[in-house]
Amino acid sequence: MIAIQYKITLPSNYDMGIIRDRVQSNGYKTDGFEDLKSKLYLITEIGNNNCIQNSYCPLYLWKSNNGLNKFLFNGYYDNILKSFGWQHVNVGIPLIDTTTDKIKESKYVCEISKTIQPQESLNNLTNKILNEIPMLDHTEYAIIYNPDKWQYSVFYFDKDVNKFAEINGVTYTVLHVST
Repeated sequence: MIAIQYKITLPSNYDMGIIRDRVQSNGYKTDGFEDLKSKLYLITEIGNNNCIQNSYCPLYLWKSNNGLNKFLFNGYYDNILKSFGWQHVNVGIPLIDTTTDKIKESKYVCEISKTIQPQESLNNLTNKILNEIPMLDHTEYAIIYNPDKWQYSVFYFDKDVNKFAEINGVTYTVLHVST
């Protein structure tokens, strides 16, 4: 599996209705996309869920690189390039992915990011991370790591934003989920 996300920061006075309309008109186009496990169309809006900026931050979980390559290099990603310019695409590897078809019910995603500190052995890293992060009852999550940056992010998926009240992270609103 491979995960990608690009985070497009938008001006504070940006009409987020433009993004909402864009997703409503086009979100279905990734439904059933080759090798796509799930794509969550995520936004933050100033003033909602303690967000301090407007952004559009789609998160993709790919079953393999074939669909990702098709998406990036066969014209699909060109819509992002034309609308928002060149974007840095963050790439990660799922360490743990508890998501199921229930992810389609998600209305909110909360992300926390942490650095993996230098250490003598990575032998027990998964257990260390699981002991560090909040565990939420009945909430699916994915832990995505990037060994190039030695960082990881935990994405929690739920329909109740209140589940994330005690987590110090970024809370996104889900506009559409493709599987």
